[in-house]
Amino acid sequence: MSHVAARPLVTVYDEKNAPTGKTVTLPAVFRAPIRPDVVNAVHTSMRFNTRQAYSVSDLAGHQTSAESWGTGRAVARIPRVRGGGTHRSGQGAFGNMCRGGRMFAPTKTWRRWHRKINVTQRRYAIASAIAATGIPALIMARGHIIDQIPEVPLVVSDAVESIKKTKDAVAFLRRIRAWGDILKVYKSRRLRAGRGKLRNRRRIHKKGPVIVYEKDNGVLHAFRNIPGVDVVHVRSLNLLKLAPGGHLGRFAIWTEGAFRLLDDLYGSYTQKSKLKTDYNLPQHKMTTTDLKRLLQSDELQAALRPRKAKPSRRVVKKNPLKHIQVMLKLNPYAEVVKRRAHLKSIKATSGKVVAKAAAPAATGKKAAAPAPAKPTTTQVKSAAPVKK
Repeated sequence: MSHVAARPLVTVYDEKNAPTGKTVTLPAVFRAPIRPDVVNAVHTSMRFNTRQAYSVSDLAGHQTSAESWGTGRAVARIPRVRGGGTHRSGQGAFGNMCRGGRMFAPTKTWRRWHRKINVTQRRYAIASAIAATGIPALIMARGHIIDQIPEVPLVVSDAVESIKKTKDAVAFLRRIRAWGDILKVYKSRRLRAGRGKLRNRRRIHKKGPVIVYEKDNGVLHAFRNIPGVDVVHVRSLNLLKLAPGGHLGRFAIWTEGAFRLLDDLYGSYTQKSKLKTDYNLPQHKMTTTDLKRLLQSDELQAALRPRKAKPSRRVVKKNPLKHIQVMLKLNPYAEVVKRRAHLKSIKATSGKVVAKAAAPAATGKKAAAPAPAKPTTTQVKSAAPVKK
């Protein structure tokens, strides 16, 4: 957006892609904040407003005479079809788990199909979408082919509004170097995924440029048959056309009259809109979005403390009872105590061994020989005599 704001004048081109010598001041709406979250929320709500009500029949699943058999017959208590002499008699009915029964929670036509949208929020989203049409990076990120067009935003003379034939409209798009975006639309034509193939909308394709005009002198009929091209009046700008799918950055071609009318429609940051009641452009959350420039500014650096030479690191506290080195820092005498305890335990252990060995000698008895080990199965077999 900074590149757009830095160029306050926009050149007007004629239908042959030649500069007319006129320049138009960039409308203030192109400096509006770009909020993808607002655009996506409003776009989702607007998509709800085109839905048609649908529901299943109130009688579906209940067009049979069925009654439960009750308890005591070792069958479920689901209602069952009356009668006999046919497979249908005795079958479960009415329930959503039954063949031929109704669905669970049958749909009704009085569902909340549509969504109300605040007028200011809707205008906020449209202002963001218009501002995004002036940023080449967002347009190219959306997939449009604009590498050969002369300028962004692209403004053409009002003579384009008088084009009445589709072949003249195609010639205009070729001269303005926008036909590459139409070729992308032709190449993207494919079958729709899903049931829409059976509902008279078999094929889909990508979006091309949108033509924004002020007076319809034939431009609507001339461009409407070109795949991917939408034609919108500047007073009826629609978010579904400026940001299809909720994605910002559609390639827009403005006529001179429509481009000049944007200031009257949306106003500026110094005056209100002339065509909307008490409307001002939305304000930015941040006047400067370049965080690197902000953090490195002299004013901000002067208010910060100097950088610490050596960062302080947290020391892990160890248990002195488990780590002798930590204990020696607290109590150097602990080493002497530990050594004495070790020697004492060795002395006590050796005394017990000597006393145990001296006990048989004092009584005059020989030490009992250890009991012979029980022979194993292998040893028994090897010791048995071999029969001849």
